[in-house]
Amino acid sequence: MSKIMLTNITKIYGEPKKKGLLPEGTRAVDDISLEIPDKSFTVLVGPSGCGKTTLLRMIAGLETITLGNITIGDVDVTHLEPGDRGIAMVFQTYALYPHLTVWKNIEFGLKNARIPDYEINKRIKNVLKLVNLEQYANRRPANLSGGQRQRVALARAISKEPEVFLMDEPLSNLDAKLRSTMRTEIIQMHKNLNTTFVYVTHDQIEAMTMGDHIVVMNEGLVIQTGTPTEIHDEPNCVFVAKFIGDPGMNIIKLGSNKHIGFRPRNIQFLSDDLVVGKDDVVIEARIVAVENHGSEKLYFINFGKDHIYIKDAEKEMKEMGSVAKILIRKRDIYAFDENEARIYDEAEVNNIYDEFRIMEVKL
Repeated sequence: MSKIMLTNITKIYGEPKKKGLLPEGTRAVDDISLEIPDKSFTVLVGPSGCGKTTLLRMIAGLETITLGNITIGDVDVTHLEPGDRGIAMVFQTYALYPHLTVWKNIEFGLKNARIPDYEINKRIKNVLKLVNLEQYANRRPANLSGGQRQRVALARAISKEPEVFLMDEPLSNLDAKLRSTMRTEIIQMHKNLNTTFVYVTHDQIEAMTMGDHIVVMNEGLVIQTGTPTEIHDEPNCVFVAKFIGDPGMNIIKLGSNKHIGFRPRNIQFLSDDLVVGKDDVVIEARIVAVENHGSEKLYFINFGKDHIYIKDAEKEMKEMGSVAKILIRKRDIYAFDENEARIYDEAEVNNIYDEFRIMEVKL
């Protein structure tokens, strides 16, 4: 079992004014209680500075805990040294020894763990095969590409046969194409190793494509947890709605200070073959910019005082500066209150939608 339980985890930077009191500095992580399921691929995602890396480092034992406790499996690891926690960590910067070969980089930690030589040799051969680096065993990091160096870092972690893998933005230094390839490889590794992965990223596309359990964080707090589908389709607040998605949800603030939201893919340009329902809204808006994504076009639309995005799969591109009629269907809208929390009450959602329908949009 490699389930991770975080109970009331708090990290405060700073020094207490008196012995026995809590520090009075920044709360990087604020009273988080969280269960990371056994054998899950859990992704901690959020903007820079939200506390996700600090939380990961506390699980690893690289950061002291101000309050709370952590268990991995049935073991309370709150005060254990990193090497005693049954974890392996992959860093953003690879952290390879430049003077050692690929083989020696992997071997170093195993020798320090006093693992027998025959077992070390077997493990290194297995992990090099797993990450497709068998032919590079005698090369040094300077003679490897960025993707190959990251594979060495992964191989080193795998060779320790940990209960939990911790990964801190391991792909952020790679180019877009290589990131995509490495995402697929890490997903396959998780499937083959059948253990718990905890992965930190600020990239919500990485989070949605890699994780089976998503933890959205902001300002030291866990905002929402769930599967990628749950997080995308049922955001519990404006922050999650806008952060998750490519691009995120369009949010319009109404005169009542409540908010209405709709996904860019759910808005359509009005055409002759579209049936407009009695509860649907048709609005004229001006196209400010267009991005051609090949199979889709992303339109940036001037929507009164606000701006919204529309994703459209039509091959013919509409011109910048032109005015277009757009269709928003009632079934696709989300409603949020004055504090940006999701509203689920149907009657209240209807009231907010009615306010939106009569809203005046100036070009």
